[in-house]
Amino acid sequence: MLEITEGSLAVAEAVRLCRPQVIAAYPITPQTHIVEALADMVANCKLDADYITVESEFSALSACLGASAAGSRTYSATTSQGLALMFEVCFNVAGMRLPIIMTIANRALGAPLSIWNDQQDSISLRDSGWLQFYAEDNQEATDLHYIAYRVCEDPAVALPAFVCFDGFILSHTYEPVEQLNQADVDKYLPKFAPKERLDAADPISFGMYATPEYYHEFRYAHDKALKDSAAVIKKAGEEFKKLFGRDYGAMVEGYLLDDAETVIVAMGSICGTTKDAIDEMRATGKKVGLLKVRVFRPFPSEELSKALAGAKRIAVLDKNISLGSKGALALEIRDALYGSRVSVFGYIIGLGGRDVRKKDIKEIVALAEKGQGDIFYGLRKEVL
Repeated sequence: MLEITEGSLAVAEAVRLCRPQVIAAYPITPQTHIVEALADMVANCKLDADYITVESEFSALSACLGASAAGSRTYSATTSQGLALMFEVCFNVAGMRLPIIMTIANRALGAPLSIWNDQQDSISLRDSGWLQFYAEDNQEATDLHYIAYRVCEDPAVALPAFVCFDGFILSHTYEPVEQLNQADVDKYLPKFAPKERLDAADPISFGMYATPEYYHEFRYAHDKALKDSAAVIKKAGEEFKKLFGRDYGAMVEGYLLDDAETVIVAMGSICGTTKDAIDEMRATGKKVGLLKVRVFRPFPSEELSKALAGAKRIAVLDKNISLGSKGALALEIRDALYGSRVSVFGYIIGLGGRDVRKKDIKEIVALAEKGQGDIFYGLRKEVL
C-alpha cells in the first residue's frame, strides 16, 4: 500500500512487519520517533514483542546482545552520541556473531554539539564488523530493513547490521512509501532460527576469553564472513525484486554512467540532489553520472571498479572526515581502484547538517575537471 508518511514512522512499520521479539532503545534526536512508534505498537498489542526501557544506549544494545544470544530476533535504533556510547557493545555484538539490526538516523558527533545530519557516527564504526547499508530515500530505508534481517540471520553471515538514513533530511520528511503486508514479509523473511543460542539444557558460552594463540583466527573468520556476505546480499536483493519489484541486487547503483566522463560517488540522501544536478548539467552537454554506494560494509570493491571503469575522473562526496586524512569513502575508492589511471578527487561536504545544493554539486564537478580535490568544500573563510 502506497502512503505519504514520515520516514521514521515508515521505518517503524517495516520493523514491526519483521516481527522482532525484543526491542531495546534509548530516545535520542533524531531517532526518537522510530522507537516511540514501536513502543506504542507494543503497548497497543499491534506488535508481540518485549520492549525494554533502559537508562542509556549502552544498556540498550547490551540488552539486545543478551536477547539475541538467547535466540530472539532483536532490534534497536540510535544516532550520534548514542552510537558512540555503544562503541564497546558494538564490537562485542559483532564478535559474538549476533544478527542484531539497528537503525542509525545519521547525525553529527560532538564536540561541538550538533543535532544535524552528517554520516560521521556510523562511519566511525566502520571497523566494528557490522554490515552497513545507506539509504537514498525513505522507500529504500524501509526496504533495507527487510533485506538486513534476511541477510544477517543467514547462517553463512550471522553478523549485525546498521541501516543508515540521514537524520531529519529523511527521518522527519514525509515521502510516498509503499509498505508491504505481513503475509508478504513472512514469505520473504523466515522465522529466526539460530544455530546456536543460550540454553540451560544445552549450555554454551559467547564471547569467551581468547589467548594470542586463537584471537588472530577469530578476526580472520569475522573478516571472511563479512566479505562473503556480499553474495548473500545480492541473492536477498534479487529475491526482493522478484517478489516486490524493487531491485536491491547490487551494492552500488549507477545513474547515467554509460558515457559519463566525470562520475560522482556518494551515499545517502545527497544522491537525490546529485541526480537533479546531473540532469541540469547533462542539458548543457556535460557528461556526468552518479554511482550511489548502497552498501559500505562489506565494501563493494569489485562492483565499484567495474562501474567506474569508463570514467576519466571521479568526484567523491563524503559527509564524514577521517580527521588527519580524508573522507572514508574517498579512501576506500582509491584503494579499490589502486593501479588504475583514473583520478579520484575527494570533497568533504555537508558536515553538521550544512546544506548541499545543486549549485554546490556543479561547482564540485568543475573543480574535478580542473584537477582540484581533497578539500573541505564550501569553507566559510571569515570564521576560520
